Amino acid sequence: MVSVLIAPDKFKGSLSADEVARALAGGLLKGAPHARVSRLALADGGEGSVAAACSGRFETEKVVVTGPTGHPLTARVAVHGRTVLVEAAAVCGLGVLPNGRPAPLTATSRGIGQAVQYALAGGADTIVLALGGVATTDGGAGLLQSLGAALTCADGTPIGPGGRGLADLHTVDLTEARAALNGVDLVLATDVDNPLLGPTGTAAVYGPQKGATESDVRQLDDALGAFVRRLEAAGVTDAARLAQAPGAGSAGGLGYAGMLLGGRVQSGADYFLTLLGADELLADSDFVVTGEGSLDEQSLSGKLPVALARLARGHATAVHAVVGRCTLPSDRTAPHFSSVQALTDLTDRDCAHDSVLSARLLAQCGQTLADRWIVPQGAETSR
Repeated sequence: MVSVLIAPDKFKGSLSADEVARALAGGLLKGAPHARVSRLALADGGEGSVAAACSGRFETEKVVVTGPTGHPLTARVAVHGRTVLVEAAAVCGLGVLPNGRPAPLTATSRGIGQAVQYALAGGADTIVLALGGVATTDGGAGLLQSLGAALTCADGTPIGPGGRGLADLHTVDLTEARAALNGVDLVLATDVDNPLLGPTGTAAVYGPQKGATESDVRQLDDALGAFVRRLEAAGVTDAARLAQAPGAGSAGGLGYAGMLLGGRVQSGADYFLTLLGADELLADSDFVVTGEGSLDEQSLSGKLPVALARLARGHATAVHAVVGRCTLPSDRTAPHFSSVQALTDLTDRDCAHDSVLSARLLAQCGQTLADRWIVPQGAETSR
C-alpha cells in the first residue's frame, strides 16, 4: 500500500493548512482509494502557527490582550508544559484589525508583550514568538513597553503607539524588560531575513502591505533609525549590529525587539517541522505532497515547502507541490519538487480569495497526482 503524507502550509486569504490538506486528500483518495494518507498541517511562523502547534502536543489557552489599534481582543496561545507559543498574527495581525482598516503608523505590538507576561506568569521557561502577518511597524516598541521598558518623550511621558510614536522617542531604558526574561529561552521563529532598516528593511518591504504610503514608509524607516540611535545613546552597544542582523525586520521589527531581549532567531519552517515530527512521518512515507499560496523567489530561501523537500531528500522520498500560484520557472523548482501544480493554471477566476473554488481545484490537483504518480496498489511509487 502506498503511504502518502500531505503536509501543506496555508493558502493565505482562502484556506487554512488543514483545509488545504483535507481538499488534497479527498481528490487523491478519489483517484487512488488504496493509498494510506496522513495529513499534517504546517506553519512557518505566520497565521496558523497556534493551530499547527496544537495539531501536535500543544493545547490552546485564551488570553485577553491589546489589539493592534488599542482595543482589547481575545487571542489563543499554544501551551505544552513550560513552553508557550505566541502567534503574532493572532495578537496584532492584519487579520485582527477592526473592520480590516490598516493603521500603518499607529498599530502597536503591545499585545505581544502582554501575551509574554501571561506566559511568564504561568511559569514558562521557553517562549516562542511566531513572527509573521502583523499589522505593525513599531520595531517591537509596544512589546518592550508592556514588559516594563521605559520609552519616553522629551517631557518624560511614554511615547505613543506605533512607528509614529517612535518619532518622539527621547530616552530608552530596557532594564526592566530584560530582567523580565532573565533565564527564559526566547525563540524568534521566522523565515524572514530582512534587516530592520533601509531599502530591504521592514518598512520598505512590508510597510506597503500594511497600508503604508511612500511617505509613510520614509517616516517609519526614519523613526526606526532614530530608535536604534537612541538605544546606542542609552548604552545598548549592540543596537546597530542587531538592527542589521537577518530577521531583525521580521514582523514590523518584532524580531529586533526580541533580539534586544536576548532572543534567538530560528527558522520558522524548521522549528515547526521538528515540533510536529515531520522527519518521523517522512520515514514512513512513499510520497509527499506539500504546498503554499505562492511559490516564488522567497520560497527558495527556506520557506516550508522547500524546507520539507530538503528534509525529504534524506529519505529519498519524492515531493510534489500544489500551490496557489507559481512565479518560478521549472528549472528553479525541479531541484526541490518532482512536480508543481498551480491553481492559477486551472482557472481565470481569483481563487486566492475564494475558498470554495480553491478547495475544488485542490481536490482536482489531488486526483491528478493520483492519476499521474501513484501506481496501482502493491507497486512502488515513482521517485
